[in-house]
Amino acid sequence: MKIEVTDKRENPLQERTELRFVIEHSGEATPPRKSVIAALAKAVKADEDKIVVESIESQYGKNSSVAYAKVYDSVEAAMKLERKHLLARSGVGAEPQAEEE
Repeated sequence: MKIEVTDKRENPLQERTELRFVIEHSGEATPPRKSVIAALAKAVKADEDKIVVESIESQYGKNSSVAYAKVYDSVEAAMKLERKHLLARSGVGAEPQAEEE
């Protein structure tokens, strides 16, 4: 999976950076949000727990998807501004799961 950021916009009022990017996933299905968050965090040098992926849209007949994500300055800013279902999908603010014995 390869990520190419096509548009980057700083939004200091809402304490975030808004990103539009293309995901190249040749020969594979649309990647899950967790792997997109991990790859995006590596590409933009941000913490995974501060990234909220809002949408991933596959392009018909192509091995690529167009996505939109927000990288917050802090987890608190994300919790204050973002919709709860997107926080849950992206794993922001979720407590680490304890391993069962």
